[in-house]
Amino acid sequence: MGAGHDHGHTHAPPGGTATAAYVGRLRVALSITLTVMVVEIVGGVAADSLALVADAAHMATDALGLGMALLAIHFAGRPATGNRTFGYARAEILAALANCLLLLGVGGYVLYEAIERFVTPAGTQGGLTIVFGAIGLVANMISLTLLMRGQKESLNVRGAFLEVAADALGSLAVLISAVVILTTGWQAADPIASLVIGLMIVPRTVKLLRETLDVLLEAAPKDVDMAEVRTHILALDGVEDVHDLHAWTITSGMPVLSAHVVVRSDVLSAIGHEKMLHELQNCLGDHFDVEHCTFQLEPVGHAEHEAHLCH
Repeated sequence: MGAGHDHGHTHAPPGGTATAAYVGRLRVALSITLTVMVVEIVGGVAADSLALVADAAHMATDALGLGMALLAIHFAGRPATGNRTFGYARAEILAALANCLLLLGVGGYVLYEAIERFVTPAGTQGGLTIVFGAIGLVANMISLTLLMRGQKESLNVRGAFLEVAADALGSLAVLISAVVILTTGWQAADPIASLVIGLMIVPRTVKLLRETLDVLLEAAPKDVDMAEVRTHILALDGVEDVHDLHAWTITSGMPVLSAHVVVRSDVLSAIGHEKMLHELQNCLGDHFDVEHCTFQLEPVGHAEHEAHLCH
């Protein structure tokens, strides 16, 4: 009585997840990030700028995050097995979760160090800070351009994009603080810029963390209204009820849905199971962006025999 159908929506490229299409851009972004990280560490030490060092530390976590994203793509692209029926697709979501934890750690560290520098001011050199801050800003803008499209399709790429975006804003804050120090000599501008960087990191990370946890907890995809899905199914001729309706996301670009659909026996006899499955498939395919749908067709009263097994 059960059968599964794909209805044709495809986010991921053949043989891979949504993130796999951006592996080349992630590699370029990683190379840029590593280069700028080294440059900013040198500049931060030379100019005694906490803001530059903070931005470099953030870039270090970006580099680690991008590396994990690429590693996750490698594992996610491995074929499914008898024991792992979805392969290693969830590796990308785990990488996104690790990125969130890293970002929260870095954000907390930057905030702590900024407060410490208010207590013990340092003699930051504005001129050097401007040079290295400008290098970081230009590099970050290039990386943002590379990841702009992918962040709309993959949580893994979005994590990398948000990290680079925070870096770009951080570089801008570094430049502004350096100009203030250079023109007014007000050293507090450096820890203030560091506070701004830390406060930019945390809210975006919390938002990404919430989305990542939704996937891990198998919440319904945010663009799928389950009440509306139920209404559409019940509107089909012959459908008496629908239960065990579930929708979740395996990884970015791989939403799935399953349901037990109760159909009148006379309707099944008249049109057949194949026709009913196609109607269900077309019904959902026309209104909801779900990668894979699985339906179990049941006669009226069948649910009573499975109540102790299904919820």
